Amino acid sequence: MQDKPLILITNDDGITAPGLRALIGIMNKIGEVVVVAPDSPQSGMGHAITVDNVLTCNPITIDEGPQLEYTCSGTPADCVKMAVNEILNRKPDLCVSGINHGSNASISVIYSGTMSAAIEAGIEGVPAIGFSLLDFKWHADFKQSEEYIKMITLNALLNGIPEGIVLNVNIPKLKKEEIKGVKICRQANGFWKENFDKRKNPMGKEYYWLSGEFVNKDKGQDTDIYALETGYISVVPVQFDMTAHHMIQKLNSWEL
Repeated sequence: MQDKPLILITNDDGITAPGLRALIGIMNKIGEVVVVAPDSPQSGMGHAITVDNVLTCNPITIDEGPQLEYTCSGTPADCVKMAVNEILNRKPDLCVSGINHGSNASISVIYSGTMSAAIEAGIEGVPAIGFSLLDFKWHADFKQSEEYIKMITLNALLNGIPEGIVLNVNIPKLKKEEIKGVKICRQANGFWKENFDKRKNPMGKEYYWLSGEFVNKDKGQDTDIYALETGYISVVPVQFDMTAHHMIQKLNSWEL
């Protein structure tokens, strides 16, 4: 029997991201750590996997510490697949993804490489959590989140995460003493209203920059957006069975 839990760490901001380095430091206090992370930023990749090119995955040393680290040429989901199927000699007890630089609340969970890595772990039968801090800056301060991330992780290891579920954890950009606590929430009903900034390059060829703003359609006080706006860390249990079960009976009434 293993003395310490085996914890797989990954992310979408890349192997050198400060958020990942902070997460490694936290997890080294809890278990035996193996890191498999992208060799370059992969934000917004969703659940993309590499099928039209080769993958490379090589050992690397970034910081001194007991963890083993590997850098992968693929997406966050590729990193988890490689870890579980090729690198690790046993299934991890937990996969943690992040700490993401920026929010993955509400509909952003669909686009998030951070959460897709956690979801891929869940698909592989590994309990998983995605952690995000609502600060997009590269040198964001992750210290205020460390105690809460450790607490949530230890609870997940103690109580277990049911099969088919992963946890989406978002942390507000506040000082430690300003965070009011943790709220278990549902995903807010919102969407991104996109804008495309149309430009021309020096050769006269048109190109676009994608931008947009988040629109929250949900006025409920039990959502992740409400929790974050009122100073709480949000924890949303996410299921990757996307079946709309309530629609099955209605569809059965169609003349198909």
